[in-house]
Amino acid sequence: MAILLVWVGSLWLVGAEPPPTSDTSNNGSLTRDSMRDLFEHSETPVIITERDRVVIANHAARALLGAHIIGQDVRMALRQPEAVRLIERGSDGTAIVRNLARRHDIWRVNRKTMNDGLAVIEFVSKTAEADISRAHTDFVANASHELRTPLASIIGYVETLQEDVEHLQPAVAERFLGTIHRESKRLQDLVSDLMSLSRIEAEKHDLPEARIELAGLVERAARDGAGSERADRLEFTSEGSFWVRGDEQQLEQLVRNLVDNALKYGDADKPVSVAVEQRSENRVRIVVTDRGDGIPAEHVPHLTRRFYRTDPGRSRASGGTGLGLAIVKHIVERHRGRLDIESTPGEGTRVTVSLPLESEQQVD
Repeated sequence: MAILLVWVGSLWLVGAEPPPTSDTSNNGSLTRDSMRDLFEHSETPVIITERDRVVIANHAARALLGAHIIGQDVRMALRQPEAVRLIERGSDGTAIVRNLARRHDIWRVNRKTMNDGLAVIEFVSKTAEADISRAHTDFVANASHELRTPLASIIGYVETLQEDVEHLQPAVAERFLGTIHRESKRLQDLVSDLMSLSRIEAEKHDLPEARIELAGLVERAARDGAGSERADRLEFTSEGSFWVRGDEQQLEQLVRNLVDNALKYGDADKPVSVAVEQRSENRVRIVVTDRGDGIPAEHVPHLTRRFYRTDPGRSRASGGTGLGLAIVKHIVERHRGRLDIESTPGEGTRVTVSLPLESEQQVD
């Protein structure tokens, strides 16, 4: 009897229909809900169209184009001739679109067709690449101009000396040689600053590891920056010893650049103060203050740009390369610090560099 029951049960199992499987797809393609979930949190803007009407736009696309695009004809949503031509071709393709959401932005628009009149449109930002390329081009052009100026002066005076060497008066020759020496020194300083900036940029993602006592370093670098001929104008104060993680050579260069700028452009009859003080429990700051003519407010946001000068003639006459504050900015960024510049015309300029303190105020 037991054997008979087992045999009947096995026949029933063989003949029974298999349980229905859950169908989450439509003819092997993704459903609309699954596509919405798939793309929603992508950082790349993505929209999905059905017969050229937007049916899905992820969070990044809504932020870029606005939530109102859902339900719109995609050509009306984009309103760019290059994008419209891509849509109207009705096939896979790519277009470069400018000024899509903001002036001067650049996007690569990729379109991929699917079944049932669906298409996926992806937006890849190329703005940063274009900005980097433009900055590189501007930098090369500015550097070339800055290098050509002293070279042209040197070549001109040398040619004059060569052409009239027999009849040239000693006083004139001495003046010419002095100009050649001054322009050569300027050229040397410019090349040195360009190399420094290149090294700092190459290391900007590498956190410094050396443990440094900041007050002593700042005092030493400030006196080096002032030199013996300007040392009497320097005032240094410190609230104590402060330990930071840093690159000693770069931090010294930062202080020398700030002190040199303050002494060059500050009032020659007034002192330049350099202070090291604790800003909070976990930050220390270096403050360099001059009492000079100050800088107009419209120039302050641009001071850390390469080769930017508020007064080109005065800067070149004082031997400036136009790279000092650009170098300072990159050093501060590498040390995860903050740079602030405040200036009041007629009163002077105050530059503050804030750096993170080490947790312990003593050497291991």
